Amino acid sequence: MTGILVLAGTPIGDVSDAPPRLAQELAGADVVAAEDTRRLRRLTQALGVQPGGRIVSYFEGNEAARTPELVEALVGGARVLLVTDAGMPSVSDPGYRLVAAAVEKDIRVTAVPGPSAVLTALALSGLPVDRFCFEGFLPRKAGERLGRLREVAEERRTLVYFEAPHRLDATLAAMAEAFGAQRRAAVCRELTKTYEEIKRGPLGELAEWAAAGVRGEITVVVEGAPEKGPEELDAAELVRRVRVREEAGERRKEAIAAVAVEAGLPKREVFDAVVAAKRSAP
Repeated sequence: MTGILVLAGTPIGDVSDAPPRLAQELAGADVVAAEDTRRLRRLTQALGVQPGGRIVSYFEGNEAARTPELVEALVGGARVLLVTDAGMPSVSDPGYRLVAAAVEKDIRVTAVPGPSAVLTALALSGLPVDRFCFEGFLPRKAGERLGRLREVAEERRTLVYFEAPHRLDATLAAMAEAFGAQRRAAVCRELTKTYEEIKRGPLGELAEWAAAGVRGEITVVVEGAPEKGPEELDAAELVRRVRVREEAGERRKEAIAAVAVEAGLPKREVFDAVVAAKRSAP
């Protein structure tokens, strides 16, 4: 009989937020794979629990090498508990490789739901939460970071990012450049900890605020792109667009109809612009 892989959420700040089942799993697991064994020791002491099984490290540097070892234990019937330093495993933390390998071997994977910086920041941001996407950490290099942001500049859903405090000012400045300085955002710092702070405002203002230096664990929530209204095009631009379509092989009637849809205008208005341009041509 194969074992079971358990992904367990750990507190992102206040240790009393630990789910009650976490202590049970720590005590009952055959193997506890932890991102940082020293942090795990502090957590178990705070919870008053003694892990009953073997403790191994499982972090970014050894994730690829250790995954086969843990899968072997699972195949042999072990109950393997995976925990990271804070929040849910796999969410910008180690875990994905192990889950994928376990699924491939038809091993059961379950979870002990726990605190999440992503959902906590969303709830506190004051921004729309009905639709959102998590973008994780941005690239460290300025050009790559700006390029990644420009890729989602028109994304309508609320965006959530993790960021290191020493890069926050540069990231907010890049966001202001890519999304517009007036796009609303919230910087969520030290969530659930003693010095928790939620700073809300336009990206331009937040970038200026962060320039003085910010400390702690950071989650940034950014408002999605506004819904676009009909384009405001002058007559010359309407005529140009019709001409481009005609040169591509469309009939004038079809070209006028297509441009009218693009601009959110009645076909008659586009038609009149084309006729007027024809009459005024030398």
